[in-house]
Amino acid sequence: MPRYTEPVEISRAALVADAYTNRRDWEHAERVWSGLASVQPGKPYTVRSPERETTVDRLLVYLPPTADVDSADRITVRGITYQIEDEPAHWRAGVLSHVVIKAVRVRR
Repeated sequence: MPRYTEPVEISRAALVADAYTNRRDWEHAERVWSGLASVQPGKPYTVRSPERETTVDRLLVYLPPTADVDSADRITVRGITYQIEDEPAHWRAGVLSHVVIKAVRVRR
């Protein structure tokens, strides 16, 4: 069973139309959930080329089954904001119930 020891916040932004497409309005995002989670490091990923040096930080986050989280949300851990990657996985198994998300942060 995951040990929830790390404070996290889940934020959600409304979808707004601009001149060309729809986008998320992260300047006016709202916190939809905060609480404790189990945060584990994910596999790091680095792209090195003459044009770009990019590092992708990944996290694997286990949340309580009551956490309100969606694939379009963002999660803040230790003051750093990550994008949620893929759909959250909801595991319903009695006392072992939890939600698993993958989170990613791109640094240049």
